[in-house]
Amino acid sequence: MAQPATPEEPRASHMYKVVLLGSMSVGKSSLAYRYVRNDFRELLPTVGCSFFTQILELDEATVKFEIWDTAGQEKYQSVCHLYYRDAHAALIVYDIANKGTFSRAKLWLEELEKKFLPDEIVVALVGNKTDLAAEREVTTEEGEDFARTKGLLFMETSAKSNHQVNDVFMAVVQELLRREKEKAPRPSPHGSPTVDLRTSGTRTRCCRS
Repeated sequence: MAQPATPEEPRASHMYKVVLLGSMSVGKSSLAYRYVRNDFRELLPTVGCSFFTQILELDEATVKFEIWDTAGQEKYQSVCHLYYRDAHAALIVYDIANKGTFSRAKLWLEELEKKFLPDEIVVALVGNKTDLAAEREVTTEEGEDFARTKGLLFMETSAKSNHQVNDVFMAVVQELLRREKEKAPRPSPHGSPTVDLRTSGTRTRCCRS
């Protein structure tokens, strides 16, 4: 006789707030627009903050991203902390063809460290504009080394050519879900083994300490 069907377990659902930080003109808005709309636009500087949403139907859960794109101009930095309050993740973006934006990225990280405890937020360092490789001022190794010393995810992207844009957001999602699993009650020794999301190929070029 056929076994009666068993009801499926309820699907896990998570909402994560993600903030994009970095200097003006590093391409934060273009990254968000490319990720959500799969299109590229040279966008005007953000005034204050703009807001995007993205829903991911993954095998293990449904994830809703609230993406907050903050202004890079210095006159807005005094209020930026209001936008990244209660954030679960942050992308700190710099322009690989502008060394000064890399230095500013380090300052943005310092600001985050004032507001969040260690491991309270997932942070990815993102070197954007790989389409400008001929004008590169920040080497991949510099970005990797800094991310490694700070325990950050790391990836280089191009909103213009769509290079690794989905990958960097997916790497953040996977790290958030990995932490959810760590916080969940431990299964019995006879239960199913935990899946380590860090083995996914989408974490190419991501560095952790």
